[in-house]
Amino acid sequence: GRCRLLCKPSALAQHLVRSLGRSAALRGGRWPWPRWPQLQMLWQLLQPPELEPVVARELLQLPDAGLVALDWLVGPWGAAGGGGGISSPVLLLIPNAVGKVTGGLLQLGLRALERGFIPVIFNRRGHNGCPLTTPRLQPFGDPGDLREAVTYLRCRHPSASLLAVSEGSGSGLLLAYLGESGFSSRLAAAACLSPIFRGRDWFEAGMPWLYEWPLLLHLKQGLSRYMGALAEVVDMDRLLGSRSLRELEETLFCRTRSRPTSWESYWERNEPLRDADEAAVPVLCLCSADDPVRGPSAQSLPRELFRSSPYFFLLLTPHGGHCGFPRRAPGRCWAHEAVLEYFRAMAEFLRTEERRKGLPRPR
Repeated sequence: GRCRLLCKPSALAQHLVRSLGRSAALRGGRWPWPRWPQLQMLWQLLQPPELEPVVARELLQLPDAGLVALDWLVGPWGAAGGGGGISSPVLLLIPNAVGKVTGGLLQLGLRALERGFIPVIFNRRGHNGCPLTTPRLQPFGDPGDLREAVTYLRCRHPSASLLAVSEGSGSGLLLAYLGESGFSSRLAAAACLSPIFRGRDWFEAGMPWLYEWPLLLHLKQGLSRYMGALAEVVDMDRLLGSRSLRELEETLFCRTRSRPTSWESYWERNEPLRDADEAAVPVLCLCSADDPVRGPSAQSLPRELFRSSPYFFLLLTPHGGHCGFPRRAPGRCWAHEAVLEYFRAMAEFLRTEERRKGLPRPR
């Protein structure tokens, strides 16, 4: 279609161009309102999945006694249907930063399940019904809890490839993890749908109210369940009275009673791309030029990163909104098919390289 792949020239880049060029995902049905990104965003985010998934929840205890939740998608067929074998690739799905599991993310998980993946949703502390056992939530770009979850998944599925895909602002967590972990990330590949690359700029610029207010209310509703525990460390009246995501983020993580810090210091530790030069895992970022949430492309897309790093690939489309990418075809979102095709192409490329070089498969 009219997509462009921006990346550093390499053998892997050439392979991706061929694979995505042959894929029918980028030639989906036409969207009748291509220049209405707000409508595309709402259409995709508010649509429920075509089939209601069956989810098996598992709580993972962290070293400080906190909990994160792992929701395993076992399909609309119950525990006996769908799913892959013992060596099927595990696909870790990361929701947006406020913990909203959208219908689009569930739809991607179901599509992956049909293709033989083992999809699992990562829920942060206190998000999506996960109990908050410590008066601590996960900052925007702190990958510590995600690292524990990846370690657990690797131990549970030692012979499987581990992949990850994030949606919207949740990409800040995945990008920060890849940068901090480098070669020890334990992931084979990753993908980001409509990622937020510059966290501080994004919070300070604000978003269209049509997107920000529902997310703000969703986050406040979840936090209000833990007023007693959080009152020890933050001003709950100020927190629940926040009028923007920036004000809530600053109250929750900067103006704490025990360890207050400045807004500048907070982002020195939580910018998604602070260690991007250390990333050593191929990452496909699917972005729309008319994304109303990320902001203007000229300021919000780090094009130099994609030109200089051999691990970052930007698939840029002129229209698609924020996590929308709609089409008139089964699945409704062509980006889901593109992500699954990308993972297939990555596995094919790695197998070819192993045979060419005569390398044993890593254990």
